[in-house]
Amino acid sequence: MAVRFRRPSEADLESLLDRCRHEDLTYEPTCISLTGEARAGLKTHRWTAPLPDHAFLAAQEAIRAWAVHRGAGLGVVTDGPLVVGTNVAMSAPLPVGFVDAVCRVVAIVDEVDRFGFAYGTLPVHPERGEESFLVVRDERGALRFDVCAVSAPTHPLARLAPPVADRIQSSAARRYLAAMERAVAA
Repeated sequence: MAVRFRRPSEADLESLLDRCRHEDLTYEPTCISLTGEARAGLKTHRWTAPLPDHAFLAAQEAIRAWAVHRGAGLGVVTDGPLVVGTNVAMSAPLPVGFVDAVCRVVAIVDEVDRFGFAYGTLPVHPERGEESFLVVRDERGALRFDVCAVSAPTHPLARLAPPVADRIQSSAARRYLAAMERAVAA
């Protein structure tokens, strides 16, 4: 994992993606953020935001185009479309500087009333685990955006101060929710 004072360029993220393309996931089993299974050593965090009931297609497109991540302030480079096996290199803002993170898409959810994906961490990531991003229409027709993280810190600084790592992760999730709200309002 790299922490930088300046935002990396797209070329920097592409180089990072190339270096990590064949790395293994740092956890198992996959899909734990979708099933809600508790795993020893991993904490589960959930965040949700209501969306306008008519915004399902716009929310799908925001997820598919990585607009939620980009709208949350992340630099994003992928090695293909949003399918299982796609790798993504990201640069996430910190209170001071940026942190690199590389993940692999481990699941796609494409149902009548649910759409989204889950990705899992590769070795270049400050945490190990999985995060999912789902737009869900419930039985009453109400639409919401759910983010679920099942993870544990791996970077030494994050392990020394878990409450700080949790606060940074929670801040990122709130930015995802706000980015989705903006994407469907446009």
